[in-house]
Amino acid sequence: MVRPPKSVGVKLNLHVLQIDGVWEPNDAERKAAWELYVELVTRVSVVPLREDEGLLREALSSLYSLFGTTRDVLRRHGPDVAQPKRQGQYNFGYLAVAILNYGLRPLLSHWHPLLDDWESRRPADRSRLDHERAWAQAAQLRAALTDTRRLLVDYVDLLADACGVPNLASAVPPDE
Repeated sequence: MVRPPKSVGVKLNLHVLQIDGVWEPNDAERKAAWELYVELVTRVSVVPLREDEGLLREALSSLYSLFGTTRDVLRRHGPDVAQPKRQGQYNFGYLAVAILNYGLRPLLSHWHPLLDDWESRRPADRSRLDHERAWAQAAQLRAALTDTRRLLVDYVDLLADACGVPNLASAVPPDE
């Protein structure tokens, strides 16, 4: 059995916030990290969404659902995952909330209303897929999703390190 490391280096670029330091996860944090890790590696969040695949709406909805998932993990694991640490050290609670508020929220708050507006204009005789592909901003949203995916891949790497497991996201083919 592989023992998880006592500490892991943290380096996340959330554009408006740089997180750089150390995380010494306790048992509760490792269990919470594992739960969130499993959620992330099994979603579109870390899988490239190629131009000819999927719906943008489904990608945004999947990312939005991470708010509820993260809240649930934080509630179930309680205060042990957010205990203050020494200067320069982070805890699971801080990292999880920072990813939501600075990694996902800007993407969702910008693109969700724009996509909603475009979707509301879909003619009854046009499929959702065809209508979405005809959107002038579809490529921009796909690029924004790719940027956010890169951030989430870094986060997944961090969670895998904290749990002492290989990164299962490596089963995802790299960007072309």
